[in-house]
Amino acid sequence: MKDPTSQLRYATRRAKSDVANKLISMFLHELSRKISEKWLLKVDSEEYEGLVRKWFDNRCPYCSRSLADTVCVIEHLDGMNRYRAGLHVPGNVLVACKTCNSEKRRDDSLKVLLLAKSGWESFLSHDGTRCAGSCLTCLYWTRVWDDETERRLRLTENLQKVRAFRRAFAAFEQVFPSLIEILPTLLTKLYSDCQIFAEKEITVLLQTVEGTLGTHS
Repeated sequence: MKDPTSQLRYATRRAKSDVANKLISMFLHELSRKISEKWLLKVDSEEYEGLVRKWFDNRCPYCSRSLADTVCVIEHLDGMNRYRAGLHVPGNVLVACKTCNSEKRRDDSLKVLLLAKSGWESFLSHDGTRCAGSCLTCLYWTRVWDDETERRLRLTENLQKVRAFRRAFAAFEQVFPSLIEILPTLLTKLYSDCQIFAEKEITVLLQTVEGTLGTHS
């Protein structure tokens, strides 16, 4: 169990990380808006949601669970973080079950992926044959499909279906390869700069407050 001082330091680091991640998300949303502003299909339209649901038969693109029978959420294939550099645009936004959305974050948050080039492809590549027995994502898919043959078949089918979905959005496919080459480096720098800035500002404010309190002692 952490002592109070360690807990406070952890909470401070976590708060600075949350602020940096929020800034990255804000940047990616603004970039998404600028990139897609002239596209005919709008990502937040009923038309786009209907298209996505129809493409995947109103099922989760990852586990094939019926979205009518579970809690569903808006899901970004490539996560909107500094490693995946995903965008909120047609072709990167799906409707998925809340459970898969949560489980997929393990791959999305990794700086280096071992099973695939993207977080969503990596998520669907945990078929239980290439990871350690303790792999949480492999264990998740084992719970979804207990039979190994069925599990490997379903994961492969869903991987191919999502790839086909991505290819259907030519405008996105045209811009994303160049963005993924430069954005992770830029976003990692933004993340670091934001934390350094927060550290300096917190120090200055603490000194100011301590100085004010000192004048009243």
